Amino acid sequence: MAESPRPLLLVLGFVGVATIWGFNYLFVRAGLGLANPLWLAAFRAGLGALAAAVFVLPRRGVPALDRRGRIDAALLGLPNTALFFGLWFLAAGSVLPGETAVIVYTFPLWVAVLAGPVLGDHLRPVHWAILGVGFVGVAMISQPWAGSGASLRPVPVVELLVGAISWALGTVLMQRRFRASELQQANAYQLLGGAAALVLVAAGLAPGALPSPSWALGADVLWLGLVGTALAYSIWFHLLGRIPAATLSGFTFLVPLVALAASAVVYGERLDLTQAAGVVLVLVAIAATGRWMRSRGPALGAGTGFLSDPPGPK
Repeated sequence: MAESPRPLLLVLGFVGVATIWGFNYLFVRAGLGLANPLWLAAFRAGLGALAAAVFVLPRRGVPALDRRGRIDAALLGLPNTALFFGLWFLAAGSVLPGETAVIVYTFPLWVAVLAGPVLGDHLRPVHWAILGVGFVGVAMISQPWAGSGASLRPVPVVELLVGAISWALGTVLMQRRFRASELQQANAYQLLGGAAALVLVAAGLAPGALPSPSWALGADVLWLGLVGTALAYSIWFHLLGRIPAATLSGFTFLVPLVALAASAVVYGERLDLTQAAGVVLVLVAIAATGRWMRSRGPALGAGTGFLSDPPGPK
């Protein structure tokens, strides 16, 4: 019988992931002073893919993904990495790290919305009300009704929201396509596919913006690629193999809390009362969504093979 995971180690693992991902928002902000957003996103995804490649090596008891699985995972890198990273990094120069993290972490709310059409897990009226609370919170943070000097610019807010939706779409498609035992390998291939797409987009849209090498840029990319992507994703998928995904998702509100606290110290980020109330509403909605998902208990990794499967009944 397999040894049961130690609860303390699982808690420490999740706190570590939440802390790393929270600090990612500060490193992205710092990196944008050194590199074009699209190139910085490409560097992060590319280095993360190289570091995660260890999980595609043959291991005893873990069958390698077949050709169809590798293609599916690489294609999932388009919404899960390329579009998400690209839009996030484009917007992060205009929105402080804490606010950026809160808007991006509407992600669990979008997962709940997309779980209906993709996974057949439809929402009830009370769940739509919970989502509405979260979206009201986003509006209070961005304050589109305020003057230009008091509100966030609408374009970066939309970019962050679309990025969060893209990440959510990639997540539910990964859940539908791959089994839990395949997630580490699938993650490496999706990072590779996303990095390739980001390089092509950056080369096409900003061919003359390739940044000059520097120690500061190297350190920033090393954090984002090795620590913030490869290491954090490895811990995350390790936890997913031991804790239901819905349970983990309910605690993702810790990530924007870490980003808000760190940004307050480093960048002096402060929220007015309306924005602070909006943050509370978003965090409450995220926690409530996670609680609802735990009660529903959708299985992770059904492995239905939806992308490159031939058409017809399975």
